[in-house]
Amino acid sequence: MATARTVLISGGNRGIGYAIAEEFIAQGHRVAVTARSGEGPAGSMTVRADVTDQASVDAAFAEVEAELGAVEVVVANAGITKDTLLMRMTADDFDDVVDTNLGGSFRLVKRASKGMLKAKYGRIVLISSVVGLYGSAGQVNYAASKSGLVGMARSITRELGGRGITANVVAPGFIETDMTAELPEATQADYKKSIPAGRFATANEVAKVVAWIASDDAAYISGAVIPVDGGLGMGH
Repeated sequence: MATARTVLISGGNRGIGYAIAEEFIAQGHRVAVTARSGEGPAGSMTVRADVTDQASVDAAFAEVEAELGAVEVVVANAGITKDTLLMRMTADDFDDVVDTNLGGSFRLVKRASKGMLKAKYGRIVLISSVVGLYGSAGQVNYAASKSGLVGMARSITRELGGRGITANVVAPGFIETDMTAELPEATQADYKKSIPAGRFATANEVAKVVAWIASDDAAYISGAVIPVDGGLGMGH
């Protein structure tokens, strides 16, 4: 049995974040999730937090620390989309997505790093997307926010790598979620043609990679981008 750690996942009330929380619980860790609404899976602690507000993030950490101890693994997963073509994208469409996806990850990681530095141990996992490096029409804001996480993880690695702290990026491709389920059959078939694996991933397949990169087995991996995309983004 691996050492039980205190894990905090942002946006853990649905989709990939929920699956990540379930996987860490199954592996015997102490798990907390942040959510603006809804709850994390059974066995997790849910705290309310708005990742665009540092005071809200700090309060959530204080709550988790009081209940479960210092956060040793942080997974920055909370994200939003406001897709539209560049010519139609408003400044607010751009700013809101970047502030949540990239700024939210910064606020989370900054607060988590305090306890990690003290403990000389930490695992920072940033959930990006194949779109971050591959690009996607209609997602200038989202792709920019997701590729920014790569520079963030690599800079953190250079700053904190000597303190027993790793920072890595997991970049999922198309995942079976409520969102992809709503796509018309023809569109889904079209997407699957471009994926060498010929199918979408399950959220659990992403969760298992996140749990592994946060484990003691991956102690010598930092600043890496790990794709979980069935080969879609090869070389990007």
